[in-house]
Amino acid sequence: MKKIGLTGGIGAGKTYVSKIFQQMGIPIFNADEQAKKCMVEDANLKAAVQLAFGESMYLKGVLQKDALAKIVFNNTEALAKLSALVHPIVKQKFEDWCTQQSTSLVIKEAAILFESGAHLGLDAVVSVSAPENLRIERVKKRDGSSVAQIQSRMSKQMSQAEKEELADFLIVNDQVQLLLPQVLTIITEME
Repeated sequence: MKKIGLTGGIGAGKTYVSKIFQQMGIPIFNADEQAKKCMVEDANLKAAVQLAFGESMYLKGVLQKDALAKIVFNNTEALAKLSALVHPIVKQKFEDWCTQQSTSLVIKEAAILFESGAHLGLDAVVSVSAPENLRIERVKKRDGSSVAQIQSRMSKQMSQAEKEELADFLIVNDQVQLLLPQVLTIITEME
């Protein structure tokens, strides 16, 4: 089984592209969704988060996402601390999930694939790319954020150029180039 990472900056369209891979019969593990799920369901992780960031991160057992986000998105050390707690659990979930798949290819979708080190141990990485103005428009439409909020989030992520440089494959999601031929090329090369 070959394990492929799929990443891209905010608004690039990685989830949309992952759905195309899925329609082509390739199972998708969404690491970001799994991380959120673990933050809610994993008792050991919840306890570790409370120990690291304070009891108030969970009120009546409910994760206070906004409070935690305020801490970690304005402090790289705090973000690294949270990542060190969450990523090993998500990595193990991915490995367990892989043993349940019967396909020759699987995809691990993650926004911070390179930043978290989650690309290590994968056979290849695909980066989804789109022009910045298009990415901003997509995020504005998706979650109603202002341009300033979106640009702030973008500035805290690894640049698109860096992701492209580190990736083995590039999918351009610019509403001009067709996505399916790009996906099929990657599947053909990886199988």
